[in-house]
Amino acid sequence: MGAGRTHTTRIQGVDVPSLGFGTFQLSGDDCERGVERALSVGYRHLDTARAYGNESEVGAGMERSGVERGEVFLTTKLTSSDLGRDRVEPAVSDSLERLRTDYVDLLLIHWPSRDTTTPETLAAMQEVQDEGRVRHVGVSNFPPSQLEAALEQAPIFCNQVEHHPLLGQQRLRELAVEHDLLLTAYSPLAQGEVLSDPALEEIAEAHGATAAQVTLRWLIDQDHVCAIPKATSFERIESNLAALELELSDEERRRIDGLDRGERLIDPSFAPDWED
Repeated sequence: MGAGRTHTTRIQGVDVPSLGFGTFQLSGDDCERGVERALSVGYRHLDTARAYGNESEVGAGMERSGVERGEVFLTTKLTSSDLGRDRVEPAVSDSLERLRTDYVDLLLIHWPSRDTTTPETLAAMQEVQDEGRVRHVGVSNFPPSQLEAALEQAPIFCNQVEHHPLLGQQRLRELAVEHDLLLTAYSPLAQGEVLSDPALEEIAEAHGATAAQVTLRWLIDQDHVCAIPKATSFERIESNLAALELELSDEERRRIDGLDRGERLIDPSFAPDWED
């Protein structure tokens, strides 16, 4: 993946940088400069979505960074209005133009649909994959049964879901290992809730680190898991990446495992049955 501090997880023969830069709720110059800064300090994995309304800024930040396109693993996601046989290709063309690139490394269905479009959407995604404009296809926010159904319909590379110490996602992690899928953890810091957890603070103090760094390291130590924390300040962008320099003991990881209480923070009205 080129220069920079990288730690990868190997999925279906592809090395994916384990720690990415998330851009949810980043916009305008903050997003463009954030992406540029993230790449400059060593990130090689970027996550965006059509619903975020910031693909143009992500593309501009990538261009300003001077980092070669081939060194960056880039993900975007289809919105609900992009699903269906005839809607995927125009959406992908629009995203590629905004992102200033000829391809994305990973294209996801952002949320499972409540109608019957998932099979035909996945088929259309495979068509743009066959054309080389998308390297891999996957899903996001798919609970176990819907993920298993999708696996019967297409070669799924990834499922991106909320995952942090308070929401352990054990079943989805098992499916990721079983099917050699990437499980991408969004909201990996539980929207800041983990930062004041006594156990994480104690482990962090023992390492001269932060609770955020400990949490991110715990996540990427898991088999087939990567994490995409969002950060707005340059200091936090660099601090999150320093999680790659930590080493947690088995006992510390088990202690963090024990924090799981099934606490889900992202649960909109259109969300699926999480099957928890």
